[in-house]
Amino acid sequence: MTPLTITIPHQLGRAEARRRIEGGFAQMLHQIPGISGGSTRSWDGDRLSFGITAVGQSVSGVVDVGENAVTIEVLLPGLLGTIALALKGRLKEAGKLLLTKK
Repeated sequence: MTPLTITIPHQLGRAEARRRIEGGFAQMLHQIPGISGGSTRSWDGDRLSFGITAVGQSVSGVVDVGENAVTIEVLLPGLLGTIALALKGRLKEAGKLLLTKK
């Protein structure tokens, strides 16, 4: 497993950032290649735990929503671990778009 950590600063406040993550997280997941089937998601306070299947492998992670930043931690198995750097950039850009103050 290759751990991937992404921190995305924002100026939205915790409540608005969480609302945007709730509404747009599925779009962010589509940055991971080979997603098949559905995803599991559950909130515990301001922490979202998730799981998906991509390229036939289980991917899991958490999203911690803070007052000034969102931190995404993903565990990438096998083949997906080899593209971690490229994937990190794609997820970070998708997160920035989601959390840009409008």
